[in-house]
Amino acid sequence: MSHTPQAEQAPDPAPATGLAAVEALLAPFARSDAPGLVVGIARKGKLLLRRGYGLASVELGVANTPATRMRIGSTSKHFACLAALLLAEEGKLNLDAGIRGILPELPPLEGEPTLRMLMSHTGGYRCYLDLGFIADGVAIKPKGVALAVQARQIGVNFRPGTQMIYCNGGYQLLSQAIERASGLPYDRFVEARIFAPLGLHDTRSVASDFEIHHGLATLHVPLPDGGWRRGIFPSEELRGDGGLISTVGDMLRWLEHLRSPHKRVGSAETWRQMTTPARLADGTLLPYALGLMVHRYRGADVIHHAGSVVGGSSQMITVPSHALDIIVMNNGALANPTELAWKVIDALLDAELGPAVERADAAAYGPMIGARYFAPASGRVLGFAEVGGKLGLSFCETPATALAVDGTELVSPLQERAYGPLALAANEMACPKGEAPVSISLREGGSRERFERLPAAPPAPAVAGAALLGRYRARDLDADAEVRLHDDQLVLCVFGRHGVNRMTLQPLSNDVFGWRIAEAALPLMGVLCVDRAGGGVTGFRVNSPRTRRLHFARVG
Repeated sequence: MSHTPQAEQAPDPAPATGLAAVEALLAPFARSDAPGLVVGIARKGKLLLRRGYGLASVELGVANTPATRMRIGSTSKHFACLAALLLAEEGKLNLDAGIRGILPELPPLEGEPTLRMLMSHTGGYRCYLDLGFIADGVAIKPKGVALAVQARQIGVNFRPGTQMIYCNGGYQLLSQAIERASGLPYDRFVEARIFAPLGLHDTRSVASDFEIHHGLATLHVPLPDGGWRRGIFPSEELRGDGGLISTVGDMLRWLEHLRSPHKRVGSAETWRQMTTPARLADGTLLPYALGLMVHRYRGADVIHHAGSVVGGSSQMITVPSHALDIIVMNNGALANPTELAWKVIDALLDAELGPAVERADAAAYGPMIGARYFAPASGRVLGFAEVGGKLGLSFCETPATALAVDGTELVSPLQERAYGPLALAANEMACPKGEAPVSISLREGGSRERFERLPAAPPAPAVAGAALLGRYRARDLDADAEVRLHDDQLVLCVFGRHGVNRMTLQPLSNDVFGWRIAEAALPLMGVLCVDRAGGGVTGFRVNSPRTRRLHFARVG
């Protein structure tokens, strides 16, 4: 037998870098039994990758290809902003005037947001989509409901300009303002003024998932048994809030135009406004401009926006200084396009970027793991968990995400999803006595709110929920509700105009409950806070990441 010591001593292969690392990252999605992705990457106008992975239709066994159309969800939003700015160039829309000037059926609430505030998610209005999920679950709402829901509200999330909370409803209102100012349906306006001039021939604004379009991938929602169900968005009037379908070819062409100094659609001033981050009334600079996230990543400017629909998601991002353009569209693969896009940037530009973002080490904040905190003023809950060895923050009972270290603060990455910005003081989290602090403060934008620690051992559902059982009415939802106890599980049933929603309630204290919608296609969650007077429960208020203080009054 021959002996080859050279083979035994050969070093391990070097880790893949550059495009090889990207291909390795995406290889697990090249499957013939599951939905997948379509990915496009270009640098300095040169195409690096344009490929489909997995199936466009599990039902029919049709593969994703570079020509596959997909829903891009909220990545659509900056197209709506450009449409509004084009009308502003012509003097047909005033973006700094109140929304009721063009939609007078909206109620006067706590101040009137401008169109520009709606475009930067600082308008304060609640969102018709979020309210619809709470009232009706995944029931399909017909045309006309979006405006009716917004017009029915008597409460708001916050006064205009004082905070930022992502709001699809603001973009639905913006779309309707575009229709009234232009005299054209929204889909026809963006087709004539944006898509056609730029040669985006495979891009359309599609209001309903019931519509059939050539080459459009099926959306897939994973089921616990490993199977799939068809993803259908519960609205038939999607517009600028998330209505576009497109291809990677069109989106790469669009990204090249977006970062180019030479524009064929829109003036230089229009694009300056599109990419200038907004500010709150107190001067706080936000990472959100007009339908676009604009901030720094590892020392480089990035412009991007993600999107999510029922059964699909997307991420569009460009690094202008490196002329790197990326689009990832997903029709149900078990993958997060946003995380994939950041990894693509790291793989292709690692040697040219600054240091990676530092995350808070969970070991340094051990007593915080598992602790929850409640803010009586807003009804919000913060929770902490370990996420891959890092300290993760849960906001309103959402899954925890790792906190970044920024000087003396720990910053939540939720600002990349247009919440906040949210930051915690690192010195308040230090746990010098080996136990979680009694209270902590959260900075949101320029304001700070105090949170008190909730009990480590919450009461049982039957004990905490006894006083909560009964019937309620939510005027803003135009819905009745009932809290029931079934097999030691508290359930809030909401009976909306179009469907019934069932939420499980988990006590965090006698007056604070986490809630979760059980429907697999709609993993929504939040916090319920009990109102008491005269020794009894008079109602409760529901918070989600996008809804504040939604009131339910006891009626029986």
